[in-house]
Amino acid sequence: MFKDFAKIYIASGKGGDGHVSFRKEKYVPNGGPNGGDGGKGGDLIFEVDKGLNTLYEFRHKHKFVASPGEEGGKQNKSGKNGEDLVIKVPEGTIIREEESGKIVADMSGDNLRVVLLHGGRGGKGNQHYATSTMQAPKYAQPGGRAMELNVTLELKSIADVGLVGFPNVGKSTLLSRVSNANPKIGNYQFTTINPNLGVVEIDGEDGFVMADIPGLIEGASEGVGLGHQFLKHIERTKVIIHMIDAASIEGRDPINDIKAINNELEKYNPELLEKPQIIAANKIDAIYEPDNDIIERLKAEFEPKTKVFAISAVSGQGVRELLFEARKLVNSIGTETTVYESEFDPMEHHTNYELPYTVEKIADDMYAVEGPRIERMLGYTNLESEKGFLFFQQFMEKNGILEELEKLGIQEGDTVKVYGHQFEYYK
Repeated sequence: MFKDFAKIYIASGKGGDGHVSFRKEKYVPNGGPNGGDGGKGGDLIFEVDKGLNTLYEFRHKHKFVASPGEEGGKQNKSGKNGEDLVIKVPEGTIIREEESGKIVADMSGDNLRVVLLHGGRGGKGNQHYATSTMQAPKYAQPGGRAMELNVTLELKSIADVGLVGFPNVGKSTLLSRVSNANPKIGNYQFTTINPNLGVVEIDGEDGFVMADIPGLIEGASEGVGLGHQFLKHIERTKVIIHMIDAASIEGRDPINDIKAINNELEKYNPELLEKPQIIAANKIDAIYEPDNDIIERLKAEFEPKTKVFAISAVSGQGVRELLFEARKLVNSIGTETTVYESEFDPMEHHTNYELPYTVEKIADDMYAVEGPRIERMLGYTNLESEKGFLFFQQFMEKNGILEELEKLGIQEGDTVKVYGHQFEYYK
């Protein structure tokens, strides 16, 4: 089953916490700190697998989380790093932040492997926080938080030339004749339900990739039928070939068909009409009326801006000339894949820097709060000013310190020591 869209939750691994421990040696009753560092959390990585051509693997699995880092241990032992998680996707997959719709990464061109979410850094053990005034720190740094994101995956086929047209005009037949593709061919309302890609080679020279875009209908740009799912596969193409049924076997007007499809392309994305176009008037082998002047009418309507080629995908008549024109246009544009720029940086929406602190009860009515996070706050806060003291109160609440004091049983009127400062606790 073809699938070109998916919604998934992704997360890197949390960093392992630093450890709090002290040396216990014979004849050394009060050994120094020897808590080890936590391991780094695993990264969340996207990687192109050129053997994939669909997002079917995401049909049932929607959550992907890398492994966390291990906690540090005693005797300065560091925890192991968490394993990275590699998610494999087809080339051409666009990763978007779900809420904003902004592009996080386009897995195309040189973007074959992207570290999308970095694992949390490992926390430092208490050995790192020993100072001349604090020789036995009872705190260690917690591991960095994991990064998480809800994303959508959208597959946009990577092709140089896109075949567009109403159903049953012969796109699949042409692709099967000129390339290594093997699409299913039949006479149904929607013969093709997913894009087929094939490599076209002419006279052994550099070839190009051609995509059979499923039959479009009027209203496709508004999402009628599978319109949006089909139209997005045209966006990377460099050249568009309009295929029409020159014999009008199903009673359609070829000129109106071309105008109708161009109208849908313009409504979906006006830039699509800036791409070079070729008209392939197919099924000329089925024209039996001697007075059928459809080729002349097509040329009068669209040339010289858009060249018209009379072809038969069944017999091969005119196909070689059509392919030479397509290759000439592709070469004039260049064969580099269109890669969409990133619009969303997960790092800008995630803070991954935490310093440790401790909250402990040191007497019946006295509590102490200390640690690098507290020292850092005191370094830029003037507690003597009303504004500074208000900031201090908000800091204590925002960082969960007041909640921890309440869990320890603090009562109104009890004392809180914060290094050289003492405060009475009141709600």
